[in-house]
Amino acid sequence: MRLSSTVVPLAGLAPANVMCNASVAPGCQALGDKLSDAVFYSGSPVYSYESQEFWSNTEKMSPGCIFRPQSSSQLAQGLGQLVDVNAQFAVRGGGHMGIRGSNNIDDGVLIVMSNLTKSEVNEDKSLLSVGPSHHWSDVYSYLQQYGLAVPGGRLGPVGVPGLLLAGGVSFYGNQVGWACDSVINYEVVLANGSVVEVNKTHHPDLFWALKGGSSNFGLVTRFDIETIKSPKVWAGTHTVSAQYLDRFLAAAATYAADISDPKTHIVPAVVPGNTTLASVILFYDSPDTGYPDAFKPFTDIPAISSTVGFKTLGEFATETGAMVVPDINDVFVAGTVSGTTYDELHRGISIINSTFFAALPALYEKVPAANISTIQLDWQPIGSLWMKASEARGGNALGLDSSKVYLCYAEVVEWIGSAYDEAVSTWVKDVTAEINAATEKAGLFEAFNYMGDAAGFQSIFPGYGAENHQKLQTIAKRYDPHGVFQTLMPGGFKVF
Repeated sequence: MRLSSTVVPLAGLAPANVMCNASVAPGCQALGDKLSDAVFYSGSPVYSYESQEFWSNTEKMSPGCIFRPQSSSQLAQGLGQLVDVNAQFAVRGGGHMGIRGSNNIDDGVLIVMSNLTKSEVNEDKSLLSVGPSHHWSDVYSYLQQYGLAVPGGRLGPVGVPGLLLAGGVSFYGNQVGWACDSVINYEVVLANGSVVEVNKTHHPDLFWALKGGSSNFGLVTRFDIETIKSPKVWAGTHTVSAQYLDRFLAAAATYAADISDPKTHIVPAVVPGNTTLASVILFYDSPDTGYPDAFKPFTDIPAISSTVGFKTLGEFATETGAMVVPDINDVFVAGTVSGTTYDELHRGISIINSTFFAALPALYEKVPAANISTIQLDWQPIGSLWMKASEARGGNALGLDSSKVYLCYAEVVEWIGSAYDEAVSTWVKDVTAEINAATEKAGLFEAFNYMGDAAGFQSIFPGYGAENHQKLQTIAKRYDPHGVFQTLMPGGFKVF
């Protein structure tokens, strides 16, 4: 399990945390007065470590202090102190939301969940209880000993809380719906300092809101998730050359138009560069069957490389996690088109792809190719199997329609050097507006933006539909009447 966040011992650090009161932000001072053993300042080993534990350089900032609670009750006590002095704070779980200020803060208090490390299955192994400190690679490694899995992140370094509170795309979506649909209970610290258990019978309105509503209602300190028997899977990446791009895009539309095998999952992606490549993640939940018929449109295309084979989910998450490049700047941008036929879905994919590629010269004019680590465009098909599995588990706040097939897509740019931050930001906003205009003109545009892939300039909750958006706002007011998580915690996507 990932316990690296606790490798710096608490003992002996108190003197390093003592600072002149005049130089301490009010929130840090309030925490230090009551919880000094869990508060760390610049110059301490804990601060040095925790201030760097983020997905990308984009998220790194300079908090006034770091609050690392030992328990949910200590977190609740600390939150009360911050509210009392009207102090701003940020919260970092796994640290993978690559939006500056989403999970970090300058000068204020950064709350890190690193010591909330629970990971335990119940007696009959049907349920996993997991704390918000973990990355999904930790979770899968732990469950591997039992031949089990849970619906979670597809890249090992992705954090547990961010994905589950965003809804959660997983390899098991066609079997169990969104990852959040498999959460049957949350332990939550509310704005008033109480710690509550939230499920379908206890605070059922909040239970629904946490399934896609993010951190607008409280701080989740434990997730209880239904497990899946999945000792091994057949999975890997199948990569083809640019000469087969049209055939590759057609294969993606073919799969999306008829998702009939619940054990399947795909992530088709196009990667521009000196040599453009098309690569698809193929996942089949079986310990002994490979190359299912549903994947033939892809696997019939000659590959220049392939990693498909039988492996554990943990091994595969480590494999995909190797795609994550450390110490770079990055931006993800989300979007969605929908349709009900192959022709509509193929047209949607083609419009997105052609618009994205047509805009690339403008990016290269502003950012040298040597400073671009990755450019990628990928799609996530979500059809009736996924949606019906979600509905069978009680549904969520995302508001999607099971009569449609959704193609959620993500634009990804990773670059080296903060000098190019503004240029990349401007470019992704421009190309996203162009894609949205083109898909809207074609009658394929959807307002839904998957939070897990969204950029800071994008709207999330209006895409859930007016009724769900209003319901989320009502629930937020009920559990956080003073707007603590809307104002004192400025990061993240807000329902208001």
